[in-house]
Amino acid sequence: MSQKNETLSLFLAVVITIGLIFGGLWFLMERWAQLSGTVPKASESSNTDNPINQFVNNNRCNVPNLPEGTFNYGGSTTWAPIRKEADSVLQNQCPQFILRYTQSPSAEPGSGTGIRMLIDNQLAFSQSSRSVKAEENTEAKQKGFSLKEIPVAIDGIAIAVNHNLNIPGLTIAQLKNIYTGKMTNWQQVGGPNLPITVYSRTKEAGGTVDFFVENVLNKENFAANVSYVDTTTEAVRKVAMNTGAIYYASASEVVPQCTIKSLPIGRISGQFLPPYQEPVIPQSQCPNKRNQLNSKVFRSGDYAITRNLFVIVKQNGQTDQQAGEAYANWLLTPQAQELIQKAGFVRIK
Repeated sequence: MSQKNETLSLFLAVVITIGLIFGGLWFLMERWAQLSGTVPKASESSNTDNPINQFVNNNRCNVPNLPEGTFNYGGSTTWAPIRKEADSVLQNQCPQFILRYTQSPSAEPGSGTGIRMLIDNQLAFSQSSRSVKAEENTEAKQKGFSLKEIPVAIDGIAIAVNHNLNIPGLTIAQLKNIYTGKMTNWQQVGGPNLPITVYSRTKEAGGTVDFFVENVLNKENFAANVSYVDTTTEAVRKVAMNTGAIYYASASEVVPQCTIKSLPIGRISGQFLPPYQEPVIPQSQCPNKRNQLNSKVFRSGDYAITRNLFVIVKQNGQTDQQAGEAYANWLLTPQAQELIQKAGFVRIK
């Protein structure tokens, strides 16, 4: 009898142990399912209480007429900060609208290259820091469509010089004379007796150079003494090392720099306006503090070398036109204009 009791006790112990093991496994599996979201908790039975549903609802795409699909776009290098700040937000809000930045395999990136690729149907729309040229629109029309430019931001050209150059500013005429070779010494514009070292990117580089040649040089050619650089970063480094150097670029690229200073410019002598907000931030306080764009004079057009940034859209009645116009219209919304300002440009609205 005692042997039977021992056998029964052993059997019950085994059963209880197995039950506890399976019960523990069941509890762990249920808990894991709840944490991974495959089984809703009781408190998540309502869609309105589900944090995942709230995330989706709060990030719903509200861009009118935005098509679905992948769209190639590109162009101006000036636009790089906008692509970083604004386009990423649009992609998060509207994942069905996929933007793919596309460069030419054979030409330098820039506004002109982007418009060329747009005409050749390699891009759905392009970004430009200058207006469309008449010959570009003519060529597009020969292919069955026209090009529409939609302004979405304001920028300007800032003149970079060495911190040690003592000069109050330059007029547009003086700037033209420097870049066309008629003035070669800073003494000719009220500065020290020092040769002017002139830097520029090449004409093939993009919209900023095109705009400068068209609006400052009045379509005249650069002088033979102009030295060409590949990037603004390279130019800033060279200007910082040479007291007599000068360079121009988008104000958003020049004004916040620590190693060089932006030069006030004007349409007539003695009436110079700085591209930065006054008072100027001393070099000793940079980069903890940086100079900010003088938005007021850019927006009013009082600053002598002000320009717009454009989305260039094909007028072909197809999905590419829909994508370009929807993208441009989104950039004109209050949210996107804030992002454009954060990227270092002046909001147009």
